[in-house]
Amino acid sequence: MLRFDDVRFAFDRGAPVLAGVTLGVRAGGMVAVLGPNGSGKTTLLRLASGALAPGAGRVTLDGRDVGSFARRDLARRLAVVPQETALAFDYSALEVVLMGRYPHLGAFEIEGPADLAAAERAMGATGTAAFMARPFRTLSGGEKQRVVIASALAQLDTTASPAHGGPERGGSTPLLLLDEPTASLDIRYQLEIMALLRRLHDEQGVTIVLTTHDLRLARALCTEAVLLARGRVLASGAPAEVLSSARLVELFEVDAVLALPFLG
Repeated sequence: MLRFDDVRFAFDRGAPVLAGVTLGVRAGGMVAVLGPNGSGKTTLLRLASGALAPGAGRVTLDGRDVGSFARRDLARRLAVVPQETALAFDYSALEVVLMGRYPHLGAFEIEGPADLAAAERAMGATGTAAFMARPFRTLSGGEKQRVVIASALAQLDTTASPAHGGPERGGSTPLLLLDEPTASLDIRYQLEIMALLRRLHDEQGVTIVLTTHDLRLARALCTEAVLLARGRVLASGAPAEVLSSARLVELFEVDAVLALPFLG
């Protein structure tokens, strides 16, 4: 589904952020990308979303260069949940979710009943329907994160797009990219987000790629782990195999004894 083939990237001719990354994400997968700060995790997601273009190599979605998609077409196939969401105005939770419908609207078109239905479905799936009318700023950290994920789901919902002829043909698997989805959340909200992502993957067939520092999240939630170090893939595979003490010592450059508590 999503592939990186010998991808290289640097900002403004600086040191390489990614230095020959090759990896694949199959449809229906749930992949965790782990690595120390500065290893290129967020850059990897930005390349996958088309926000950045590789300096060399290819990033493809279903065999097609990500950069060749029209922005609206790509936005109907994949959605990004950033680490933090800052809003300029005091929107309600429902209004934030409706923002996800932008790729399904024509120029100067406003949301219609089909878009509202898509937003309501997304809020039902994320357990956020109860506070549709609440100002986004009044929500807890975990509630805000679920609303932003609902907006991403509304963006990926192609079941009712009148201006564009309805759903896309071919039944393409939706792809959700999340950058540190549980960062800065307490344990309760971390567990809520983990359970939500599991439901979206298992019940709605969403392919998920997330970056994280949380080794236990990767082991408990994901079908595959990718270890990224100094802009290169150190290892990839099943979390139980990849997240060994030896790998963590190499990845984070820590003592083996310090790594052991994170492998439980």
